[in-house]
Amino acid sequence: MSSFQAPHPNILLASLPAVDLAELSAALEWVPMRLGEMLYEPGQQLRHAYFPSSAVVSLHYVTSKGASVETTGVGHEGMVGIPLFLGGDTTSSSAMVHTGGHGWRLDRHRLMQEFARGGALRRTLLLYTQALMTQVAQTAACYRHHNVEQQLSAWLMATYDRMPAEELVMTQELLSSLLGVRRESVTQAAGKLHDLGYIRYRRGHISVLDPAALRANACECYGVVRREMLRLAPGPSATPGQRSGVAD
Repeated sequence: MSSFQAPHPNILLASLPAVDLAELSAALEWVPMRLGEMLYEPGQQLRHAYFPSSAVVSLHYVTSKGASVETTGVGHEGMVGIPLFLGGDTTSSSAMVHTGGHGWRLDRHRLMQEFARGGALRRTLLLYTQALMTQVAQTAACYRHHNVEQQLSAWLMATYDRMPAEELVMTQELLSSLLGVRRESVTQAAGKLHDLGYIRYRRGHISVLDPAALRANACECYGVVRREMLRLAPGPSATPGQRSGVAD
């Protein structure tokens, strides 16, 4: 993939000065990121950083009993593998592709070399890390204070912003795992959103029909995270062919 501006660019890469990106491009691999693929698991040494393009990745924590909950999501606005440049080779969380697509992969050694050089890439990654920390903190508050319908609305809007496709392939089991709630709770919340006309929901497939209404139905966490990402992002959060998601 020779162009980092199309068809669905990764914003972090696309924001780099042309000379910096040219030096990095030979080391970047354009790879498929398949639904359900585990990019890394708890305690496993991270070998690559990923810059999603059309894929969306869920970072989640898994308990000793196998229960899991999403701590944050990463799409075209970010990267997966922050522990690498923060000084850790492993992490207690896992990274799973919840929406299949493509992205760029960068070897851990090259990432560390580029980060050590300083410049635009390091500044970009550090600003993104700050935005991601806000998302993790807001997610924790969300699970504690907001109901499943609000959480699901916020999650769907965040995914909708990142997705080039109109339809999201997502099972009830995966949604319940990501939100850390019972499957029946997801079914009930999704059914209500469907009845209100905000989404079209059939087994394994969700389409957002009324983004404005779904956004209004979401808890405040969606807006907080979105504004912070816009404030710290190196470039526009929406690129040609992708959605802005929120009025700013």
